[in-house]
Amino acid sequence: MKILLPLAALGILSTVFMLSRSVDPSRSIPAAAVDVQKRARDQGATRPTFAGVTTGGDQVSLSADSARPHPDHKERIIARKVRTDVRLTGGTVIEMRAETAEIDQAALTADLRGDVTFETSAGYSLHTEALATSYDQLFAESKGAVSGKAPAGRLEAGRMRLTSRPGSDDAELIFANGVKLVYKPAKSGD
Repeated sequence: MKILLPLAALGILSTVFMLSRSVDPSRSIPAAAVDVQKRARDQGATRPTFAGVTTGGDQVSLSADSARPHPDHKERIIARKVRTDVRLTGGTVIEMRAETAEIDQAALTADLRGDVTFETSAGYSLHTEALATSYDQLFAESKGAVSGKAPAGRLEAGRMRLTSRPGSDDAELIFANGVKLVYKPAKSGD
């Protein structure tokens, strides 16, 4: 047994080399169908993440499917399929999603554009086409009308603004310019 098992192992191992295909050293290594020249020429990042904390202590993170430098402004970044998460010191979580964003690194701002969603753990689920945000302070403002679900029912407004209450770090969500709320009372168990 002490001799038979090592000889069997040696026989199996030798068949791996005898039955293997020959290797052509002149053939290139198989790789993904990516234009390497174009990737080297174009600057950018895949799945980048930016994170920080506002002056009030709120945690902010922004991630995207891709990002590249703005062609005309070196301090700006253009991102695609963007998601921003804000965790307020009070415990509320805000998620903002957009098709694109233009991030200004010098001003610490981002302009979200294209099917922007604004959702909070407090029960708001709103939609707009453009939203201006800041990353050094708690700030977000729609550049047009917003509509969607609020904790009390259906909501439509010409403008929305998220900011800190003056003299405090509490968040304030303000709606203006023709606010319409269709109240839907909670169903009672009676």
